Amino acid sequence: AQPPATPAQPPAGQQPVPTFKGGIDVVSLNVTVTDGGKTFVRDLDRGDFAVFEDGVKQELTYFTKAQLPIALSLLIDTSASMEDKIRTAQEAATGFVKRLRPNDLGQVIDFDNRVTILQNFTANQELLDGAIRKTVANGSTSLHNAIYISLKELKKVRAKDTEDVRRQAIVVLSDGEDTSSLVPFEEVLELAKRSEVAIYTIAIRGRDGGSRGFNEAEFVLKQFAQETGGRSFFPAAASELDGIYAQIGDELASQYTMAYESRNPRRDGRWRRIVVRTTRPNTVARTKQGYYGPTS
Repeated sequence: AQPPATPAQPPAGQQPVPTFKGGIDVVSLNVTVTDGGKTFVRDLDRGDFAVFEDGVKQELTYFTKAQLPIALSLLIDTSASMEDKIRTAQEAATGFVKRLRPNDLGQVIDFDNRVTILQNFTANQELLDGAIRKTVANGSTSLHNAIYISLKELKKVRAKDTEDVRRQAIVVLSDGEDTSSLVPFEEVLELAKRSEVAIYTIAIRGRDGGSRGFNEAEFVLKQFAQETGGRSFFPAAASELDGIYAQIGDELASQYTMAYESRNPRRDGRWRRIVVRTTRPNTVARTKQGYYGPTS
């Protein structure tokens, strides 16, 4: 059978939503490009990108700079140490939800020693707002459990979206190390690397800002972000949260979506490293660091 022709790029806003049904060999990427001043670069075209898998250049079969709808999971640490920051965190999170577009879906999860889905995926901003304002600080921190549950919930959304492909993201706010999760960090990171989810992490220093525990949390949150193509933020005060959520919102609205069929025919399940470069000087492209190849 003839391979499908590479879709032509129609005028902005008319790009059809991709349906990656061609099997596991199709690799989809959400790519963020910034210049030296950390400003998002939004005017690149297909020919401005080069994608490499394990050092081998790949041919893009799909490319768009149109915004695809998002499925976003908002995770808020409600452990006792967040008590003095929870009101500011709520205001920042509700401001972030207001940036979602009508066809985006949001979910709200809080976590202390337990993980609670306060609001399932919905496009209704009033419901999301109400769920955020229900959060109360109490208990210990089960960060790994929360990300694990969020990844599982997003997988369900992905399974339902057979026709419409949504970009998927987790935005997690925490102020300290995990103290009560049942799922180990390594297992959650592995699940994240096997997902199509970009994880954005915000670690706000608590009263124990200089402690070894916070340094451990910082490492964990950096890893989640780096491996999945997200970003990590380390504000010194809760007053910075509003600006950080705005940066994440801007990034999600500025990404390119592209896909390629891997030139690696092996079905060995091994990790494959992805690098995206641009031809424009003084720009940097960021995406997930790789994926696991197919096994059958």
